Amino acid sequence: MKYFFLSEGWAIGQIWTVGGLWNETAWRRTPDIKKMSICLWDKNEQMWLHQVEDAVLMIEIYPTIEVKQSAPNQNIGNVVLTRLINAEKVLEYLSSTSAICQTNQEI
Repeated sequence: MKYFFLSEGWAIGQIWTVGGLWNETAWRRTPDIKKMSICLWDKNEQMWLHQVEDAVLMIEIYPTIEVKQSAPNQNIGNVVLTRLINAEKVLEYLSSTSAICQTNQEI
């Protein structure tokens, strides 16, 4: 499994695998991406931990309409995450911060 942190108010767009863009017809399913019940606070941003299957190489993310309206002077259209992290790195991040939040609910 691979992991990444995603700021509250951002959404997942296109997904890439070894053969290019994820093709739901060829794979016969959507990629396995799960928002975990753990987050951390970084510079007043709530960053949620997401788990993704190993076949995924890159993930496009983009701000939702609410984020765009709250920060109209920022012109970020989308970002591609190319460095997904492993479980060891997640534990390293979580152990080095005191601003961790966790929910007991399934996200």
